[in-house]
Amino acid sequence: MYVSKLNQEVPLAAEGEFEPVSIGKIEVWPPVILAPMAGITNSPFRRLCRKFGAGLYVSEMVTARLLAERHTRTTQIASFSPDETPRSLQIYGVDPYYVAEAVKVLVADNHVDHIDMNFGCPVRKVTGNGGGAAIPVKKNLLRNIVQAAVKHAGDIPVTIKFRVGINDKLQTYLDAGKIAEAEGCAAVALHARTAAQLYSGQADWEHISRLKEAVTTIPVLGNGDIWEARDALRMMRQTGCDGVVVGRGCLGRPWLFRDLADVFSGREQEEPPTLGQVADVMLEHAKMLCNWFDERYAMITFRKHCTWYLKGFRDRVKLQGRLLQITTYAEMIEILKTANRDEPFPLKELRRPRGKRRGNQRVALPPGFLDDLEDDAPPIKAAAEMNSGG
Repeated sequence: MYVSKLNQEVPLAAEGEFEPVSIGKIEVWPPVILAPMAGITNSPFRRLCRKFGAGLYVSEMVTARLLAERHTRTTQIASFSPDETPRSLQIYGVDPYYVAEAVKVLVADNHVDHIDMNFGCPVRKVTGNGGGAAIPVKKNLLRNIVQAAVKHAGDIPVTIKFRVGINDKLQTYLDAGKIAEAEGCAAVALHARTAAQLYSGQADWEHISRLKEAVTTIPVLGNGDIWEARDALRMMRQTGCDGVVVGRGCLGRPWLFRDLADVFSGREQEEPPTLGQVADVMLEHAKMLCNWFDERYAMITFRKHCTWYLKGFRDRVKLQGRLLQITTYAEMIEILKTANRDEPFPLKELRRPRGKRRGNQRVALPPGFLDDLEDDAPPIKAAAEMNSGG
């Protein structure tokens, strides 16, 4: 069976057990959403994932101020292929004024069908300036930002994504969820870790259960440790959440969305791909990047994906060193021709974390940030210094 020991006893979804998740007028089935990931969830990657299975596929994060000012690089990051639908974009903002202006631009250009907002980024340069996962500790500021987005979005649904809190002592997720619900958000998503945890340890799904109990009129989405398709079933059954958000689990494994579609439809998953089949997906992914960006940039960007695609394969040793130096698509083709196409997928890698794996941190915050939690003034430095992509 193509599952780890943890999930061997998890039954497939029964007919009618789960429903599509409604994000405004968007019906998402299966109830699966691709998490925005900086430098990863560009249009080629989103389209590749969508090819394997239905769901909602969110862009990488863009900064509200630069979007409002129509910054060239930000506009490129926020672009969609003509065949992408629905178009889902995540924005980062710390100032209600610039959030409002960014949303106005998106609405005026008929650019998106869904707007997500990032209040969960734990990166030091973000929280150290008072942004990302730091914002929910300032409830009034959070409320003002959400109000600004929802007010100017019109019929476009706005959702927000956040973490449990800054650390175990400063948990903010219940207040964040209630604010989102009260201000007209279409859904909320919780990454069940604190900012202090970064991506380490296990996500505590119990927090998702508590958020679902507190937020009752809009969908609650769970995020954290969806490494296999049946993890999504376990999360929804255990917490009662309305859908799942998948991040690092699909890195180097876009077919995870096919597996998710299967288990939610009551079907057994297909056999995992051999190395040869993985190599074919790699070539397709790289070709899509080359068609979207210039070839050299695309291939340099693809190097990190090579590590994820080949994780655990024995043939990785001879392939990876060469692939991490590629600058042309032709080079990649020649290197992958030497792969042992019949090598089976390494099942031991199913639950091994990929992507960001740093340990716990002491969350960086601006001096005096916690002195007045009622303060609703935007952190000026964060607004001025943040670049798109987080």
